[in-house]
Amino acid sequence: MTAAGGAPDPYAPSAHPVNGLDDVVHQRVRLGILTIAHEARRVEFGYLRTQLELTGGNLSKHLSVLEEAGLIEIEKGYEGRRGRTWITLTAAGSTALAEEIGRLKLLIARVETTDTAEGR
Repeated sequence: MTAAGGAPDPYAPSAHPVNGLDDVVHQRVRLGILTIAHEARRVEFGYLRTQLELTGGNLSKHLSVLEEAGLIEIEKGYEGRRGRTWITLTAAGSTALAEEIGRLKLLIARVETTDTAEGR
């Protein structure tokens, strides 16, 4: 089965769920950023850096990738006299995260079904 544009439909019964994983979203750090932003609705740069155990430069690069893809919005401002950077998930980011989680659930189900069927 194919989706619009002739691409394989990742939800087709014969397509393997891994084929639908989004490399932009699936990367470990970016998946963490999207997940935290989803949970918090608006998250501060320093909090992300601490939670994901990253350097500021490394986090900035991942945020740039997500912002260019339209999955997050970055807002710079001040809290008192300190400069702050806040990250929020866009509607496209929320959709991309939900689709990625859905595909991961399909992969988990395949593994669990195989384990049960083989009596592992």
